[in-house]
Amino acid sequence: MTFTQPTDPSVIDHRRPVLRARAPLRISFAGGGTDVSPFPEREGGCVLSSTISAFAFSTLRPRTDGKVTVQSQDFGKSIGFDIDQPVEYDGQLDLPKAAIARVRDFEGATPSGGFDLFLHTQAPPGSGLGSSSAVMVSVIGLVAQHCNVDLTPYEIAELAYKLEREDLGIPGGSQDQYAAAFGGFNFIEFEKEQVIVNPLRIRPATVHELEHNMLLAFTGATRVSDHIIEDQRSRYETGDSQALAGLRAQKDLAAAMKIALVRGEVDTVGRLLGQAWQEKQKMSSRIATPLILEAVEEAGRCGALGGKVTGAGGGGHMVFVCEFERRHLVAQRLIDMGLVVSEVTFSKEGVVSWRAQK
Repeated sequence: MTFTQPTDPSVIDHRRPVLRARAPLRISFAGGGTDVSPFPEREGGCVLSSTISAFAFSTLRPRTDGKVTVQSQDFGKSIGFDIDQPVEYDGQLDLPKAAIARVRDFEGATPSGGFDLFLHTQAPPGSGLGSSSAVMVSVIGLVAQHCNVDLTPYEIAELAYKLEREDLGIPGGSQDQYAAAFGGFNFIEFEKEQVIVNPLRIRPATVHELEHNMLLAFTGATRVSDHIIEDQRSRYETGDSQALAGLRAQKDLAAAMKIALVRGEVDTVGRLLGQAWQEKQKMSSRIATPLILEAVEEAGRCGALGGKVTGAGGGGHMVFVCEFERRHLVAQRLIDMGLVVSEVTFSKEGVVSWRAQK
């Protein structure tokens, strides 16, 4: 692999359209960890999550010279290779390389020729919002369109999971890929042989109330979740009673929170969110940090009904449900602690792709 230079205008294929795609990031309310093997194969897992109005974007510009370049704004990296070369996995943008290699070899895929691929995500890697999987889903959707391969959301999510977890050996679960592919509020069930995505019919008033009462808070530190996930898996496989209790409670809380959402009981969602955080900490001693623990405690004092990290833990983003009249007090206290606070807007769409206007 070599680093690329700006594309020579003479190799841009103006006969084929420039394509764009986006896949949404997500907030996980409860159930995270029950989607990590081997728990779902042995006991079945479930996660309640929703996608938000923050996205992983990708743009594909066809070339005439059989070259492929991948440029990531998030990592500040750029690579290039010949379209007919076997892909080399060397730690340099392996996720998009894997997606390109797999989709172009699909049965029925038309010869794609070369192209430039530009990637950008509205949250940093390790943010706890499922950004890496959203990138993978976005790239799969985009390259599939370029190669005239018709994939369903299930197929996109399954492929993204296999590429990340099996081909590249990146530890983690499967909730992020399905959230990004389908979009919206979903209760996702993870079984030994299948994943079932159950879209939830949440009343618009409930969605508006949640947006009104919620806060996202970025700890200022991204995290590498590998060691947390491996610790959680190890504790489960060795029968650690605390880890077992935490994981099984996550399933119960995800189901209870689903019912509360469907009924429009936003305050109950907030309180269950706090319970989910207490149970999540049992799964691994590495999930909580002093800053995260202090943020949850201080937010509660100021009017948060509940809060938790929204990814594997150790850093990234936290989500809070507050009493609206005191939400501004929670936000100010978190800002005083050095966190970056933002409001939440939910998105309904999963991965989408389109032709760019010339």
